[in-house]
Amino acid sequence: MLDFKTINLSKHRDVVIKFRRDSFLVSFGDLKGFGDENEYVKRLEEKIDEFPNGFVMVEKEGECIGQLELSVKEYEGRKIRYVNLYYLVPEFRGNGIGKELHQYASNFFTGNDLNEFHLRVSPSNSAALKFYHKLGMEKIGTELDGKVIRLRGFL
Repeated sequence: MLDFKTINLSKHRDVVIKFRRDSFLVSFGDLKGFGDENEYVKRLEEKIDEFPNGFVMVEKEGECIGQLELSVKEYEGRKIRYVNLYYLVPEFRGNGIGKELHQYASNFFTGNDLNEFHLRVSPSNSAALKFYHKLGMEKIGTELDGKVIRLRGFL
């Protein structure tokens, strides 16, 4: 069973940076363009205040094995639910745990009038694309000069 706990930056700072770096590396093949770690932590701090149940560490038997970053954003003049990060450490990928993360996200997003959610993914991240397509998500465009694909799903 997984536990989802609000990110505590004084406790999880190094872990969230490590997870974000790995996610970026898997997505883009290198860390060029990763950005400043302190800016990432500052943005996380702001988002955790706004969406405490959306910015969570995923734990299994007390060990941090993943991270979720979920919020509501504005897109093309309307509000949407947004997944900024679905992350699992490599040894837990591909064995069904991602579905549990998605179920948590679905539960988090339930309860408002928004029925669509978006995320962006690197076109070279074939494992993530396969997972998102299994969830029924569809491509709605490319962004950042083709560096990412925007996908949309419905709850």
